[in-house]
Amino acid sequence: MQRCLIVAVCGAVVALGGCGKAAAPAPVVAGTAAAAAPSSASVNILAFGDSLFAGYGLGPGQSYPARLEAALRAKGIAAQMVNAGVSGDTTAAGRERFAFALDGQAQTPALVILELGGNDILRALPPAQTRDNLDAMLAELARRKIPALVMGMRAPPNLGAAYAHAFDAIYPALAAKYRVPLVPFFLESVYARPALIQADHVHPNSQGVAVLVAATAAQVTAALPNPAAKPAPTPAAPPSPR
Repeated sequence: MQRCLIVAVCGAVVALGGCGKAAAPAPVVAGTAAAAAPSSASVNILAFGDSLFAGYGLGPGQSYPARLEAALRAKGIAAQMVNAGVSGDTTAAGRERFAFALDGQAQTPALVILELGGNDILRALPPAQTRDNLDAMLAELARRKIPALVMGMRAPPNLGAAYAHAFDAIYPALAAKYRVPLVPFFLESVYARPALIQADHVHPNSQGVAVLVAATAAQVTAALPNPAAKPAPTPAAPPSPR
C-alpha cells in the first residue's frame, strides 16, 4: 500500500520537474529577514535541491527553505537560508552547478541540505548514475569540510523491484559513507495525505510545507554544528621555574 501511494508522488508525469528544466538561477535568500548583508552571528544554511525546495506552485515566502528559516528562528537559531532549489533538476544537473553554488556564497555555509533524486526517478535514470552524482556532491562538501544533511527519496514500484532496491539503497549508503545525517524519505509526512498536496498530486501545498518543516526541523537543528561542542583551546603551559 505504501509503495502504491509513493507512485502518486514520485511517478506522476509532472513529478518534481514542475514546468520542466529551468536555467539555473543565482541562489536566492529564502526569507525576507535574511535579505540583509550576512551577519557574523548568523547561521548560514544552503538548501540545494529541486522543485521541492524551489517552492513550485507556492506563494512568496512559502517554500520549504523559507518556512524552515522561520521555524529555526523561532527556536532561537539565527538561521539565514539560501534557497538553491531549481525545478526540474536531476542529480546530474545539480552536480553541474554545485561547486558554482558553493563558491557564490557570501559565507561558507554552516550546513548544506541536499535534496535531489526525484527527477532521476521520473526519467528512470540508472540508480548507479544517481548514486555517482550524489556521491560527487557529498565528496565536494567533505573536501570543503562543510556539514551536510541528506534528504532521501524512494522509488515507485512501477519501475520494478530491482530498480527500487538499487535506488532506495543509495541514500543510506552514502549517508553512512560520509557520516552525515539522513532524512530517509523527505516526503514521508505528507505523501499519503492528499489534503497536503497540490492539484498536481506531487508537490506539497502551503499546509503540506508546514507539516514537512515540523517533521524535519529537529533533524536540521541536530545537523547544525554545535560551537559549544568544540574543544577549548589548550592553555599555554606556565613558565618553568628557574
